Amino acid sequence: MRGRVCRCPDRTCRSLDCEVERMTVEIGSGYTAGVEVRLPAIEVANVSKQFRLESGEVVNSVNSVSFRVEPGEFICVIGPSGHGKSTLLNMIAGFIPPTDGTITVGGTPVTKPGPDRGVVFQRDTLFLWKTVAQNIEFGLSARGVPKSERKVIVAELLKIIGLEKFANAWPKQLSGGMRRRVAIAAVFANKPEVLLMDEPFVGIDYLRLAQLHEVLLDLWQEGEKRAVFMVTHDIDEALTLADRIFVIKHGSLALDMRVDLPRPRRTDAITGPAANQLRRQLLEEFSR
Repeated sequence: MRGRVCRCPDRTCRSLDCEVERMTVEIGSGYTAGVEVRLPAIEVANVSKQFRLESGEVVNSVNSVSFRVEPGEFICVIGPSGHGKSTLLNMIAGFIPPTDGTITVGGTPVTKPGPDRGVVFQRDTLFLWKTVAQNIEFGLSARGVPKSERKVIVAELLKIIGLEKFANAWPKQLSGGMRRRVAIAAVFANKPEVLLMDEPFVGIDYLRLAQLHEVLLDLWQEGEKRAVFMVTHDIDEALTLADRIFVIKHGSLALDMRVDLPRPRRTDAITGPAANQLRRQLLEEFSR
């Protein structure tokens, strides 16, 4: 008998093209059954990272961190500045190698950057000489996606991010929040297995921030969800977006907390006893 074991947070994946791993499982009677189990989107196993300063001193940035992120999960990573959050993200992206341990994405060892990972940085990386539509289309064109298909994808993404009327605008004509929307849409256009975000909304005012959160969640929930690994300093942002929140302190994973709050969530709706209890738990972890 063949079955499928879904490893999504809600255990209700209906995707027909998700990546799976076939396993043979012992059954009590002695029979075996082929079971298809989804590979983790990200698996970090006993990962450490050391840097050597000019003085010769060795600094431990990440210390023996291990975790799994399942396909479709949204992870927010918070913690004090300089405690290893961005270093961890950069290792998953393949920008820097770990000193010890292993990292896999979709079961494949990470040794360098690859198309299975999309990265959104603090500063957008839009091409100033390309229009909004051309920026979103760029990765698709580089991958050889037919022009007719590219146009459809770009039109869908422009609608989701609410910038259909700005398709032919130049980046310099956009506000900071609009540029962030375009940068995120450009990454989603390539359909990476994992989206890595390093404080993508830093410096955005509160009203624009709520709008960007809605856009990000709309993109994430459109079609097959992608795993998201996002570094932030904002506890309420993490509560708004995440399925799980990691607290990184002194380079170690101090807390892995599941956010059991109903969706859809909005920034101004993270209130009530359950949300306040999670907020207190995070603040207590920070103060230790």
